[in-house]
Amino acid sequence: MGTFRAHDGTELAYHLMGEGEPLICLPGGPMRASAYYGDLGGLSGHRQLVLLDLRGTGASAVPADPESYRCDRQVGDVEALRAHIGLEQVNLLAHSAGGNLALLYAARHPERIRRLALITPNAWALEMQATAEERLAAARLRSGEPWFEAAYTAFEAALSGQEPKDSFAPFFYGSWDAAAEAHAATDLEQVNREAAARFGGPGAYDPPAARAALRALEAPVLVLAGELDGAPRPDRAGGPAALFPAGECVVQSGGGHFPWLDDPQWYVRTVARFLPL
Repeated sequence: MGTFRAHDGTELAYHLMGEGEPLICLPGGPMRASAYYGDLGGLSGHRQLVLLDLRGTGASAVPADPESYRCDRQVGDVEALRAHIGLEQVNLLAHSAGGNLALLYAARHPERIRRLALITPNAWALEMQATAEERLAAARLRSGEPWFEAAYTAFEAALSGQEPKDSFAPFFYGSWDAAAEAHAATDLEQVNREAAARFGGPGAYDPPAARAALRALEAPVLVLAGELDGAPRPDRAGGPAALFPAGECVVQSGGGHFPWLDDPQWYVRTVARFLPL
């Protein structure tokens, strides 16, 4: 594990895994510790993963100012990490809500991006996020599963702001098996709930400005979506991909929100092919 200081003095941690060309990995959640990434399905066998624990998560310190959990305020943390590991340009991978941090970083520091991989990103920063109905429509694709009824009722409740009585975690995985259950069980202990509530708070995003800046990004961008995922649906993921001059969208057949778990070989092959050697 390595550490570095953010601009406000907060000590942040990152974890190195594998060897080769560094790949900075920003976790989702929002505000989930990077441990849930594992080795990204074996991607560490092809690149050196630099797994950042966002402030207040994992081994990173809790900041003095809770407002610094806001997504736009954390752009400086990513830039501080880049400088700390001594890279002029970075290959950047971000998952889910972490995609918003990656998008804001790319908008503010386009010259620092070599390649950008957005894995099942829910793009609030671009005002291209999934709607509740899109998420429920994706959930209905699983209507033949034995767990569907209870999970769907719970998902409806959660999306309407009510307290669900059952878990709706199965909808986030292409296959609800023992590995998926174990992965989902770590969510509560890995997410900083206070930080998550502040991540997209007032002022965090300026979608028109972000879209305008990112239309000029010259670096190649990969948006990876899961066929069964609802945040985003594959057609919704095409929106962010089309924004970039060199953007592409690929869809994992049978995949959910964590594609490195659903089909590790396909995931590693797809991402490794996109990234430079």
